Amino acid sequence: MLQTSRIGLRARHDSDVAVLQSELYDDVPTRSRADSRPWRPISPGAAESPYAVAPAGDDAALFSVVELSSGELAGEALLWGIDTHNRVAHLGIALRPGFRGRGLAGEVVRLLCHYGFTVRGLHRLQVETLADNLPMVGAATRAGFTVEGRLRRSAWVSGEFLDEVVLGLLAEDWTEKP
Repeated sequence: MLQTSRIGLRARHDSDVAVLQSELYDDVPTRSRADSRPWRPISPGAAESPYAVAPAGDDAALFSVVELSSGELAGEALLWGIDTHNRVAHLGIALRPGFRGRGLAGEVVRLLCHYGFTVRGLHRLQVETLADNLPMVGAATRAGFTVEGRLRRSAWVSGEFLDEVVLGLLAEDWTEKP
């Protein structure tokens, strides 16, 4: 397990799936803002569930976020689209509603950076998020990410086009913080 003093990143457990599905995926307005694909009903046990326990692969690293003091599942974190040739990956997190607003997102982002740069030897990490997702933009910039661009009206969300921002961090610019 990768951890800070407050949170840990561990492999996804079967017991995590129903909780993540219920609180993250089945919250249609929030999920629609977090994923560029249209929401559709998916059963927690289905192989198509984004939280299904899957065999480890080279192109993604899926974690469950655990609050260490309580042992509770706090959310999910992932590096996806891992490109081992160019040594780049995309970073994503989603915290359960009860764990938002506690400053945990910044710790999760920093742990994913540690994993990506130190464990996997990546050169670049990238975040794409809606421009108005201030908690994610803030967590990423506090971890050292730079806003590199704005994709105007590029995301179709609940009946309207919204802007996205792209943030990037290079290994040489990253400073590991405890």
